[in-house]
Amino acid sequence: MIGGLIGVELTKKKIGVAVSSGDLMVYPLILAMIIGRIGCFLAGLEDGTFGVASNLQWAIDFGDGIRRHPTNLYEILFWIVLWIALSVYERKRQFTDGSRFKLFMVSYLLFRLFIEFIKPDYFFSFGLSVIQLACIACLLYYYKVFAYPSKLVKTEPYA
Repeated sequence: MIGGLIGVELTKKKIGVAVSSGDLMVYPLILAMIIGRIGCFLAGLEDGTFGVASNLQWAIDFGDGIRRHPTNLYEILFWIVLWIALSVYERKRQFTDGSRFKLFMVSYLLFRLFIEFIKPDYFFSFGLSVIQLACIACLLYYYKVFAYPSKLVKTEPYA
């Protein structure tokens, strides 16, 4: 996602496009991510996106005899909840140009930042992985979402 964002933003800058283009892609991207995570889940251990060992009732054995967090299923659930939350909110209010995509990215980056703690990954001595550092860097890019949340929606109700 971050690589795609960088590529699109650089291309837009090069060709002089100043308007937001991500809002139209939010729901198709959510659907694509759900489909992709279904594929990751069905791939099992080969995919490398499984979680760490767990004793929770819903932990899954992917074929190696170790019950693990089904992080792929967690992500599918996250995407479904995000889709519903955005849809419900948009029935009452209208986002400003580009805000739907910003919320999409910030939500996903926060989700990935935290889900990585239950994935087997290389962590630096200070406790974070490369993916988590990338998430933090991109969240800093979107600092205005946190600093000025009222600018994400239009002031008049959506008709």
